[in-house]
Amino acid sequence: MTDSIPLFPLGSALFPGLVLPLNVFEDRYRALVADLLALPEGAPRRFGVVAIRNGQEVAPTGQDGRATGPAAGLGEDPLAALYGVGCIADATGVAEREGGGYELVATGLLRFRLLSLDTSGAYLTAEVEEIPEEAGGGSGALAAEVRRVFGTYQKRLAGARERTLAPGQEFPDDPTVLSYLVAAALIAETPVKQSLLEEPDAAARLAAELRLLRRESAVIEKLPSLPAVDLTSQPISAN
Repeated sequence: MTDSIPLFPLGSALFPGLVLPLNVFEDRYRALVADLLALPEGAPRRFGVVAIRNGQEVAPTGQDGRATGPAAGLGEDPLAALYGVGCIADATGVAEREGGGYELVATGLLRFRLLSLDTSGAYLTAEVEEIPEEAGGGSGALAAEVRRVFGTYQKRLAGARERTLAPGQEFPDDPTVLSYLVAAALIAETPVKQSLLEEPDAAARLAAELRLLRRESAVIEKLPSLPAVDLTSQPISAN
């Protein structure tokens, strides 16, 4: 099933079930949010979030032909500048800022495959194909192991930062939900997170996370002074 949706390229990946606060100030994305707000009451305010493979999230300056328009910052071939898999999001908690712009929270709903782009409007729109969610073989056993190893990862990371983990943390039972939660919480660069988003099913994603968690836990144990960001904090997009 294909659909045409507004597109919001970002410097990071969004996962189904996770939230991302957005600070919207560029004209193209202000127009996108305004159109979402103009939808009939009760209608879903959905748009696509896709990570940028090669380009800039905020429109650059001083680049002839690239500093304006819906695809500003994405070079001569915007489709090639974006990753091929993104996440459909629902705009929730939209608040208009004094002086213009918006603050909103993007809640990830489901994955999509990016098929084509339309650059003729005020902002990018995309033809996308929804990607069905599948658990995959052995996802239950993999989920149990990921819960255990992720706990070790968190403890070592907290120890490296001389911090205490919040008590009573519970992990979801559903392997797919768990796989996305761990993918979002891992401290990793965008290409790594994108590769997790693109895994064909929860079992493949959990297996990949196991490898990453074991590797990173070993690194943190040997180099406890490595800097790290707080696992519980979510970055606010610059746009």
